[in-house]
Amino acid sequence: MPRIKSSEITPEHIYLSRRKFMVGIGALAAGSLLGACGSFNSSPGVVGVNEETGQVEVTANADELGDPLTSYSAVIGYNNFYEFTTDKQKVAGLAQGFKTEPWTVEVGGLVNNPKTYGVDDLRNKFTQQERIYRMRCVEGWSMVIPWLGFPLAELLKEVEPTSQAKYVRFETLYDPDRMVGQKSSWYNWPYIEGLRVDEAMNDMAILSTGLYGNQLLPQNGAPIRLVVPWKYGFKSIKSIVKIDLVDKMPTSLWMAAAPHEYGFYANVNPNVPHPRWSQASERRIGEDGRRDTLMFNGYAEEVAYLYDGMDLKANY
Repeated sequence: MPRIKSSEITPEHIYLSRRKFMVGIGALAAGSLLGACGSFNSSPGVVGVNEETGQVEVTANADELGDPLTSYSAVIGYNNFYEFTTDKQKVAGLAQGFKTEPWTVEVGGLVNNPKTYGVDDLRNKFTQQERIYRMRCVEGWSMVIPWLGFPLAELLKEVEPTSQAKYVRFETLYDPDRMVGQKSSWYNWPYIEGLRVDEAMNDMAILSTGLYGNQLLPQNGAPIRLVVPWKYGFKSIKSIVKIDLVDKMPTSLWMAAAPHEYGFYANVNPNVPHPRWSQASERRIGEDGRRDTLMFNGYAEEVAYLYDGMDLKANY
C-alpha cells in the first residue's frame, strides 16, 4: 500500500455530549413525522414521546454542561466519511440516494449465540433512547448531537461472548461502486475499528440508528453506526455490516495507515498532542473561538475507571 501523505491523514468522525432521555420506540415514529416538517432551528430541542400522554415533546436543547445542540443543518452537512470523500462539505451530496435497506449486520466470532440482524430488527428489538453526546474530532472540531440508539451492551449480551473474547471488531460496508471514496488506494478498505470488551459494555457506548428524532442519513453513517463519545470521532465507525468478538486487538484502518499518529484507544486527552497539532483546545461547530478540551471529552466520571493504571500517553 502506498505511503499516505501527511495532508491526507485526517481521522474519521466528529461530535460531543451526554445525558439520557428514555423515549421508547415511539420516538422512531415521531422522527418519521418530523422528517417531513423541514429543517430545524439553529438550536432545536431533542424530540421525545411522553410515555403518559403519547405526545411529542421537546425534552432538551442543551447538554448537561449547558452547551446548546449543534444545528441540524451542520450535523447533516459537515461530515467525515472518507468512504465517500475526504471533503467534509461534499459528503452529503455524494451520499445522497445511497440505499441503506435492505441491510443486515452479522454478529459473530467468539460468541455462543451468533446472529444476523436486519436494520428493522435492531430498531424494534432494542429499546431506543435519545442521548445527547458531545463528539470531538481528532482534527480539533466538535459538535453536540442528540442521538437515537441503544447500548451496544444490549446486543452483546444477546449473542453471549465467550470467555476468550477480549475485543469487539467492527466493519463498515465495502462497496466502491456506491461509496466512491473506497476507490482511493490510500487506505486499506474496508473501514475497521475496535473496542475492548469492557469498553463496549460501558453504557455510554451505543449503536445509533438516528439523530434529532430522525433515522440516520447516509452521510451520518446510516443505517447503523457506533457512537463512543469519550473517544475521538474516528472510533465511531459508520454503516456497520459486521461485528465480531475476537481474542486479539483489531488493527483499525487508521492504525494501519498511520500507527505513529492513531492508536487503538484514541481517548480524548488534552494532555497528549497529535504529532502534528495540539489537542488542548477545540472549535465547536457554530461557535466563534475555541474552548478547552475536556479529559475523556468530559465523561471521566463514567469511563476513567476503564483505564486505571494505564499509561495514557503510551496507550494513545
